[in-house]
Amino acid sequence: QKMPPSLPATINIREPRWDQSTFQGRAKHFFMVTDPRNLLLSGATLEEARRVVEDYRAGTIHPGLTEDQLWRAKYIYDSAFHPDTGEKMILVGRMSAQVPMNMTITGCMLTFYRTTPAVLFWQWVNQSFNAIVNYTNRSGDAPITPSQLGTAYVSATTGAVVTALGLKSLTKHLPAIIGRYVPFAAVAAANCINIPLMRQRELKLGIPVTDENGNRLGESTAAAQKAIFQVVVSRIGMAAPAMAIPPVIMNMLEKRAFLKRYPYLNAPLQVSLVGLCLVFATPLCCALFPQKSSMPVSSLEPEVQDQIRKKDPWLETVYFNKGL
Repeated sequence: QKMPPSLPATINIREPRWDQSTFQGRAKHFFMVTDPRNLLLSGATLEEARRVVEDYRAGTIHPGLTEDQLWRAKYIYDSAFHPDTGEKMILVGRMSAQVPMNMTITGCMLTFYRTTPAVLFWQWVNQSFNAIVNYTNRSGDAPITPSQLGTAYVSATTGAVVTALGLKSLTKHLPAIIGRYVPFAAVAAANCINIPLMRQRELKLGIPVTDENGNRLGESTAAAQKAIFQVVVSRIGMAAPAMAIPPVIMNMLEKRAFLKRYPYLNAPLQVSLVGLCLVFATPLCCALFPQKSSMPVSSLEPEVQDQIRKKDPWLETVYFNKGL
């Protein structure tokens, strides 16, 4: 029996499989990264994927390894390990947990929005989940202290809950359909608070910037600002369809006899509608911007520009992981 030809050592698995300069390429990449089925993989499967990827990067090719198997291992590795630190990420903080976690939380937020205790509880749950996701998918490899993390979490959660309650009080005398959009307005506002607070260390000290080959050139706060802005836009976009479409459908259904006869179906139906939206919105909004983002050297802080000019006077563009 003939052995399959040996895999070449020149496949660049430091980059995604598809062209990240196009939206289509990024969408294909993120459909793989956010696939909820990745959560079901065992620890042994994750470690095997890590071994295949790290061995290949080091020049060791496992006998019989095909290109498809290599890319599969790379995507399993990417779904569970942080791109900068290499640490295994917290399970609920991984992008593959976004759809099941968000469909449950968002579905409940949209179902139980009428009472103040319910608004408080579900906004707190949502912001606690967001805090874990924002910490897990931060950019850079610098550690964050427990006190910094605690302060950011309390500030972000308080800001989100206050926003939700303030908006809820404003809609008391408005049509019911307007009240249904309070959770989305609160989530959008909270993302603008939560993400910068959970990643405040990057805004103060900067994130690593590299050349095209991944050689580290320094840390930049200007890159951190761009990265966090892009993540905020993506997250608001991710929440929009799941929080904007189901309320319209549910408002129509609640006027029909079906839901009046079976009111207990309200929450499961809402959660299912949110899940359907998130399956597509999560990868497509992650794909709005490349994860390996870039900016001109001339847009960096003057001291970082000087640092880079000493290493490479002709370099025009730097790259950085924006986080997710």
